[in-house]
Amino acid sequence: MTLTPQHITDIRLSWQVLAADADAFAADFYDRLFRRDPALRPLFSATDLPAQRRKLVAAIGLVVRHAGDLAPVLGPLAELGARHAGYGVKEADYATVGGALIEAIAACLREAFTPGIRDAWAAAYGAVAATMMAGADAAAPRKSA
Repeated sequence: MTLTPQHITDIRLSWQVLAADADAFAADFYDRLFRRDPALRPLFSATDLPAQRRKLVAAIGLVVRHAGDLAPVLGPLAELGARHAGYGVKEADYATVGGALIEAIAACLREAFTPGIRDAWAAAYGAVAATMMAGADAAAPRKSA
């Protein structure tokens, strides 16, 4: 999937604001995620959440850096999707995560959160989620007919 030049600009400019207090942004994301679907919380029961927040911020930063050409991150994202499937993440969970992410971005940006910024982040997340789900699918054991 290719992001438009405007998507790339919107993502990069808004990321500067989000990354200024990245840990608070990531903590808000996880709070929103667990409120949207409390059943996801057990997937993180053995997880160091401060470390997980740093990983999330690093992953988003990587996508932002490569927004103009996502090809270099597609392989790592597919591998991440395969690992997430092993943790118990289901395809339906990606919509929940995407919703929580957009909510957290909107809350952080406040009045600077425009429909264009929403569209840009939704497009970027859609590309990431599709790649991760494809990685999970490719890693799934096949049932014989």
